[in-house]
Amino acid sequence: MVLIRSYSNRSRTLNRGMKLWSLNGMKSKQIKLFIIVIFTACIIWGWDKASRPSVLVLHPDPLSLFRPDHTKYLHQHPSSEEDFPSEENFVAPIVKVVEKVHALPPTGSNSVAKHTSDAGINEEESTLDKKECNYGKGRWVADERRPLYSGFGCKRWLAEGWACRLTQRTDFSYEKFKWQPEGCDMPDFDGPTFLKRMQDKTIAYVGDSLGRQMFQSMMCMATGGNDTTDVVDVGAIAYGFTQPVGAKRPNGWAYHFPLTNTTILYYWSSTLCDLQPINISDPDTRYAMHLDRPPSFLRENLHRFDVLVLNTGHHWNRGKMNSNKWDMYINGVPNNDRKLALIWKAKNFTIHSIVKWLDNELPHHPNLKAFMRTLSPRHFFNGEWDSGGSCDNNNPMSRGFAVSNDSSEDPDADGAVRGTGVRLLDITGLSRLRDEGHISKYSINAARGVQDCLHWCLPGIPDTWNEILAAQL
Repeated sequence: MVLIRSYSNRSRTLNRGMKLWSLNGMKSKQIKLFIIVIFTACIIWGWDKASRPSVLVLHPDPLSLFRPDHTKYLHQHPSSEEDFPSEENFVAPIVKVVEKVHALPPTGSNSVAKHTSDAGINEEESTLDKKECNYGKGRWVADERRPLYSGFGCKRWLAEGWACRLTQRTDFSYEKFKWQPEGCDMPDFDGPTFLKRMQDKTIAYVGDSLGRQMFQSMMCMATGGNDTTDVVDVGAIAYGFTQPVGAKRPNGWAYHFPLTNTTILYYWSSTLCDLQPINISDPDTRYAMHLDRPPSFLRENLHRFDVLVLNTGHHWNRGKMNSNKWDMYINGVPNNDRKLALIWKAKNFTIHSIVKWLDNELPHHPNLKAFMRTLSPRHFFNGEWDSGGSCDNNNPMSRGFAVSNDSSEDPDADGAVRGTGVRLLDITGLSRLRDEGHISKYSINAARGVQDCLHWCLPGIPDTWNEILAAQL
C-alpha cells in the first residue's frame, strides 16, 4: 500500500511537472516570438526614419507684409518708376518652411517619400500623374549648370542696374540653385525649345518693375543672353510704345522672333488700373484711377495675346497715390466708400476686378492662357529702404530651403483666381527664402547708404518664375 501510494504521488507530481513545463514552454515560445516581432519592427522603423529628411517647421519670419500706418514712401514723378517702393498693408499668412539641417539636398532631389514596395511606388506615381502640380511647394536644390545665361553678356535685354555681375558684388552663389516642385518634375528650360513651343504666339507681361524684371529675364533666357540680330524691336510700330515726356524709360517694350513668329512684350501698369487724366487740357491734372476697369492697353490688345502674365502689389501705398495724383474711381465716378478707400482693400478689389474681367473674356479668346503672378517679397531688415534697412546676407538658404505649405502666401491673388479660368503663378513662398538674391548695397542707382531689397539680381530668382511659367504652359 505504501509503495502504491508513493508511486501514485510520484505520478501526480510528474504529471503536474509536465503540465507546468508544457505551459512554460508555450509561454517561452510566445515571448520569444513577441521579442522577434518587436525587434524587427524597431529595425524597420529605424530604417524608415533614416531614409527620410529631418523636417522642422520654422517660426514665421519677420518679413510679413505690414499695414501702412508707419510706412514711409518715395515721392516721384507720376510717369517714373519707383526704385525702392515701400510695403503696403498685406498681411502674409504663416510661412511653413523646412529647415536646412546640415547641407542642401543634391541636384534633382525631391520630397516624395520612398516606399518599401514597388506597388506603393506605382500607386504614388499614379496619384501624382492625376494631380496638377503645385509649383509653389517644393525646395531649392543645388545645380552647377546654372545660371541659364551670362550676367555679363545679356546687355541688350538686361538693365544695367539689375545685372549684378557688372557691379562690385563678388559672391554669386545665389545663381547656382534650381527650384524643384514637390512630387512633380519641372523640365529644364531651353531657349530654342521654348520658342518653338511658342511658335506663332505672343507672350505679354503687364505690371510693375517686378514684372519688367520677369520680362527681361525671359528675353535673356529665350536668347541665351546673346545679342542676336534676328530679334526685332516692334514696340513702337506694333504697340505704340513711346517714352513719355519726363519719364526715365518707355511705357513698354516688344520684341519679335521672326524664326518662330514669337513676340515677347512688357507693358508698364503698376496697379493694373486704368489711369485717365481728369482734365486733359491741364498739364497739372490729377488722374482717375479706375479700380474696376483694366488698363486700356489690355482692353485694346487682349485679342493679340496667347499668354498673359499680370502682377501688382508694391505701388499700392498712400505716398504713391499722392505723388502720382491718383484719385480712386468706381463706376466712372469718384469713390465715396470709406472702407474701399483703404489702400489694401482697394488693391484687393482691383485684383478681383481684373481677374473677373479676364475670366469673362476668356470664352472669347479660347487660346489665351492668363496668369496672375503672386507678390514678390521684400527683405528689408532693421529698417525700411530709407531708414537703414538692409539685405546684406550672402549665404544662400540661411533661412531654410523648402516650402511645405499647400496654400499660397499671397491670399489676395490666390482668392481672386479661385474658381476662374485665370491661373495662379505662385512665386511668393519660394522667393521668400532667397533674401541673398536681392541687388542689396550693390545697386548703382540708389542713393548712398540705401539698399535695394525689393528688386532681384539677374540672372537670379525671376528666372525661376519664368521656368514655372514655361512649365505651366
